[in-house]
Amino acid sequence: MKKIGVIVSIFFAIIMLTSLAAGVLLNKSPSPSENSEITLTGTPADNFPDSQRAQFCGSGTAKSTDYVQEFSIPTLCTNPLAIVTDYDGNVWFAQTNTGKVAKFDPVTKIFTEYDNPLWPKGGRSMMWGIDYAPDGSVWFTDETYDSVWKFSTLDEKYERLSYPSEGNSLPQRLEIDGSQIIINDFTGNKLTFLDPTQSGDDVNYLSIPSPVDNSVTADFALDANNNVWFTNWLFQQGGVLVKFDQNGYLDSVSNSKEKSLPLLDFIEIFELPPELLTPNGAVVANDGTIWLADTTSSYFFNFDPVTKEFTQYVTSDPLLDTYGNQTGIVKTPISRPYWIESDAQGRIIFNTQTANNISVMDPKSQSLVEYHVPSKNPSWGDCDPGTGMMLADCGLAQIFDFTVDGTKIWFTEWVENNIGVVDTSIELPLDIQLESNTLMLAPGDSKDFKITVSSKPQKDPLGFSLILSSTRDFLNIDLQDNSTESFQLDPDTSQVIIVTIHVSDDAKPGMYKILVGAQASDVAIGKFITVTIE
Repeated sequence: MKKIGVIVSIFFAIIMLTSLAAGVLLNKSPSPSENSEITLTGTPADNFPDSQRAQFCGSGTAKSTDYVQEFSIPTLCTNPLAIVTDYDGNVWFAQTNTGKVAKFDPVTKIFTEYDNPLWPKGGRSMMWGIDYAPDGSVWFTDETYDSVWKFSTLDEKYERLSYPSEGNSLPQRLEIDGSQIIINDFTGNKLTFLDPTQSGDDVNYLSIPSPVDNSVTADFALDANNNVWFTNWLFQQGGVLVKFDQNGYLDSVSNSKEKSLPLLDFIEIFELPPELLTPNGAVVANDGTIWLADTTSSYFFNFDPVTKEFTQYVTSDPLLDTYGNQTGIVKTPISRPYWIESDAQGRIIFNTQTANNISVMDPKSQSLVEYHVPSKNPSWGDCDPGTGMMLADCGLAQIFDFTVDGTKIWFTEWVENNIGVVDTSIELPLDIQLESNTLMLAPGDSKDFKITVSSKPQKDPLGFSLILSSTRDFLNIDLQDNSTESFQLDPDTSQVIIVTIHVSDDAKPGMYKILVGAQASDVAIGKFITVTIE
């Protein structure tokens, strides 16, 4: 039953190897046949040779900033991944290197890890999906053993359900939707619907094949009418956004004598823009629009089902200490938005894998706040200056999942053995004020634009660097000669920045976004300017 491979899944390998710096570091990692001395510790670290333990088991202790607090998992090298909160605010997460689920009580700050007697000794599996059910059970996916697991928090018992594997399946994200569980099969190219009241090996699933052959089926989201939205795409070749009329399909099947009905009768397909290549995360906002995260760029996108138009957004550039660039190999760092969710306030939240950030986008104010996670593992960045000694405070924690609980955003650090929380209720250190929220320009035009950065009355001066990010090459932002990219603000003071926005002669008419703002060491605050090119 177990697939051939190591803990890094097909999906993870695809995403990581598209980053040149990460690819170089992965190629440096020892293979099982070389440098594979194992010092037994009686912990999950024994699943890795000594030479790989710093890379996969953690490189330091938990850290904190004014906005982020981290907590170290007591057991060494658990590789936490999928995470969710229950109705009491307890945090539950799956451990890919142990097969366990664990609970963290935010009040007592106590971890409880629940042994899984059904898990194979030494087994490892990426667990991308998790959800908490009203009956007090935690459900999670397991790609190595093609399984869906149920853990009862009442009797503390596990139950394994076989996932329908035809060819190369990869059960990934999981959501409990009323009386059913929905799972996307990433490489099996289907959506699966499961009745959670079943048990044992003979489990009935309803699987809906995706409309694009030989593609992957990524994350999904449900709208207010119970339609399921998901993406199909081919690696680096683009794809489609799919709307599946779940109610219409199920009603027709129940009223028909046929065992199956043509899927195309119940789906609507929207071609993705060419700039959107790897849409992993998907969410439906409370206004009915769909947001998608693109993991091979610094972009995230909004789709309006009414106008059928996509709007492209951009993050700030990753901080240098996330990728190091000691060899100079990284020419254009990208942030890689991964999963994406929404909260009760209508904000859009996503993790940026190679920026080590948790980001919060407010569509109403067109603002973006990016919270920097302090822990970093130097084995996942270009952090070796050539001396064999890794640079301190350089690398990535591999923040692969998060969950929203009110104003708190809980997340896991896969290679640092931590969980953490962002408190979005804490006041930010500055405000960004724009001369205007919109601009109208013609190809070949340019215009000066004023940005005012105002600090709050904090105790100490703060240093900032400017954020000037564009979604298109033909739309550029340049500082005027008397402005500077880095500056310091004393408490309760302001700095006026003048930039020039250029539109090249070959610019295509349309509406585009520019992100401007300021980046401190632990948080970035930006606002979007809407530029209309006539």
